[in-house]
Amino acid sequence: MAMGRPRSFDTDKALDEAMEVFWRHGYDGASLAMLTKAMGIKPPSLYAAFGSKEGLLKAALDRYAERRSTHMRYVLAGATAREVAERFLTSIAESHTDPANPPGCLLVQGGLACGEGSENIPFELASRRAQSETELRERFAAAQRDGDLGASADPAALARFLSTVASGMGVLASSGADREALRQVARVSLGAFPEPKAAR
Repeated sequence: MAMGRPRSFDTDKALDEAMEVFWRHGYDGASLAMLTKAMGIKPPSLYAAFGSKEGLLKAALDRYAERRSTHMRYVLAGATAREVAERFLTSIAESHTDPANPPGCLLVQGGLACGEGSENIPFELASRRAQSETELRERFAAAQRDGDLGASADPAALARFLSTVASGMGVLASSGADREALRQVARVSLGAFPEPKAAR
């Protein structure tokens, strides 16, 4: 059997371009023509490399996850639960309004409206968002064991709260809210976390 032709495009660059299309237009709004034009390839190359449009989205999400993993390492390294929350929300306010990227968050924007044939896309995106929530929950549980969070604190509820606020900030950013508006949301949300005793 003859060997297939080697891939003739830069996969990482193509995924970055596809990511931006999904980010700006959502899964259903991102047509095959838009994707292949942005990636600089023909439909047969897309299918050969990724199997389907959904396969392309998952590959783009994996690429996006690489960015998020760097962000989450910084967040989780905060010295206290409050600092972790502050880093998480402040960095979201920055990234969601970064002019170098589409506004908002790919994991929210990608599945806001999905029709027939793509019903599982919102669940795929939700499972990706849940990864950060899990990491936050585990970090807050460690903070509670260390005495940084009181015994009455609920690490799972705090992580879910931050995850929900982050999703809301993504929607606000995609609707045109500026960085200061998102920072205000972050500041108010930090009221759910105790300040270090020395700062009181």
